[in-house]
Amino acid sequence: MNSLGFAAIAAGIILYALFAKRLETTVITPPLVFAVFGLVVGESVLGWADLSFENHFIHGLAEITLILVLFSDAARIDLSLLRKDHNLPLRMLVIGMPLIIIFGTVAALALPLGFNLWEAALLAAILAPTDAALGQSVVLSRFVPARIRQTLNVESGLNDGIALPFVLIFAFLAGPMQTESGHNWLIFGAKQIIFGPLAGVVVGMAGAWLLDLAAKKEWTTASYEGAAILGLAFLAYSAAELIGGNGFIAAFVSGLVFGNFVRGRCGFLFEFAEAEGNFLVLLTFLIFGAAILPSAFGSFDLVMLVYAVLSLTVIRMIPIAIALAGSGVSSPTVLFLGWFGPRGLASILFALFVLEEVAIPGGEDIAVTTILTVALSIVLHGLTAAPLSRIYADCIECAGPSEETEPVSEMPLRGRAQPTA
Repeated sequence: MNSLGFAAIAAGIILYALFAKRLETTVITPPLVFAVFGLVVGESVLGWADLSFENHFIHGLAEITLILVLFSDAARIDLSLLRKDHNLPLRMLVIGMPLIIIFGTVAALALPLGFNLWEAALLAAILAPTDAALGQSVVLSRFVPARIRQTLNVESGLNDGIALPFVLIFAFLAGPMQTESGHNWLIFGAKQIIFGPLAGVVVGMAGAWLLDLAAKKEWTTASYEGAAILGLAFLAYSAAELIGGNGFIAAFVSGLVFGNFVRGRCGFLFEFAEAEGNFLVLLTFLIFGAAILPSAFGSFDLVMLVYAVLSLTVIRMIPIAIALAGSGVSSPTVLFLGWFGPRGLASILFALFVLEEVAIPGGEDIAVTTILTVALSIVLHGLTAAPLSRIYADCIECAGPSEETEPVSEMPLRGRAQPTA
């Protein structure tokens, strides 16, 4: 990429940062801004930023971003609070998410997309995780009850790590390994699912113990503690890959273990996720607009568009309604939680890595459908977040006190800015 491209990207980031506070609760969301900005400065329009899909820099940046997002999201999860009073996101994750994958698989098989069972299941799993950043007005709005904001925030913070094993299993089953030897792909898949968490547990526990010991002995400083914590994420990833496990699962499990063993030492990590981590996420959306989105322009068809619309609506909304049945929440809340399941960063990164690692016959169509769904989500969820939050708040106010308005313990996850008007 030439100097003009770097200058344009840097200027765009600075310009958005100057007005970030004013834009927080508007329909202009960061993913929407940076995806459109990337599209404009990319090769398809102005041609200032030469970011090709095959560029190794793109894959390296995406890999680093996913490792840090998985680790930091997991470290923020307080398991004691999750068990105590986060009934709604638990229902959505434990009941809703598997149903979303099942509904998505059935829809992909019912439509003439040309996918076999495992390809359809892989597409459904890639599109199952949500991204709260695409509907930031919801998780920041004082009009939406705290319990509902937390539900969406906890769900989006956890479901990328939960979806990852499903994505890997279906990718292995859809790939050519199953045609070679039943033992080969089964052993390979088992090693990925077993050794990944094992490496994550070992690195997370050892890292927590060593950092705690170093802090008590006053051998280290706060800034270097932070550097060590970030190092743990990459150590877990590389350790898992060295022993045949999956590095991304290891990064998530390592963060979960570390965060729950030494919660008091995660301040730097949370601050990093809010600053440098968000910067990497925004760059990923810029690359999505500049390099990934244009690659799908000439490849999608009406059937893919129909699936994308279904994925954002009934494929999610019906399972969420089933998951919340008997929870005591009102119908407007069920509809609200069902609609605000935007697809974003995790789906982009899963599609990039899984389809790069495994030669899947329908891989290109899976990638195009994923890109189309994320693009629709960036626009639709970004534009509807602020107005629907106000409409929903009016419905809840008319209904009076309910399950939605009960107090809830704050669990820090991505997008932890304070609610505003």
